[in-house]
Amino acid sequence: MPETNRPYTADEVLAFPDDGNRYELVDGELLVTAAPDAAHQAVLGRLYFQLAEYLKAQKDLMVLFSPAEITWGREHVVHPDLFVVPAKEISQSWETVRALLLAVEVVSPSSAEADRVTKRKLYQARGVESYWVVDPAAARIEVWRPKDDQPAIVTEVIRWRVTPQADEFVLDLKTLFAEVPGS
Repeated sequence: MPETNRPYTADEVLAFPDDGNRYELVDGELLVTAAPDAAHQAVLGRLYFQLAEYLKAQKDLMVLFSPAEITWGREHVVHPDLFVVPAKEISQSWETVRALLLAVEVVSPSSAEADRVTKRKLYQARGVESYWVVDPAAARIEVWRPKDDQPAIVTEVIRWRVTPQADEFVLDLKTLFAEVPGS
């Protein structure tokens, strides 16, 4: 396991062996998280399928999930749990992905601080239009936009439009968090 008390570069992080951990880099700070638990994956899967259904009408957009090494310069490598991007940015390499229209992190005890603070600040600085911190334990979603000082806390229904002209994505959180393993 690499040291976490020194700055790293994206090239160093991308060269780490596949050891089951997720390595991310924000402003040179190495973030290490273990494999997600069943609750995380259940919520992530439900959210992916709902967003994929919503985006069927938007042929120029894609919803994807990690592992995906989104690299912004020498000091940033992130693996958003789920994200929506213009399809034209997807190639054989994640290096071409620049504009995230939506980034989603499903928090777990080991990732909560990084998701809510460190990665949130990076996503805001990079202009990610909407960043959702999904908290299965609290059955809520924190919604952040680039200029927000505080999140909108959603506990009943999440609503989102990928573009102003698109239909609205609507998801009842009771459905999203129903019968989550370990809850």
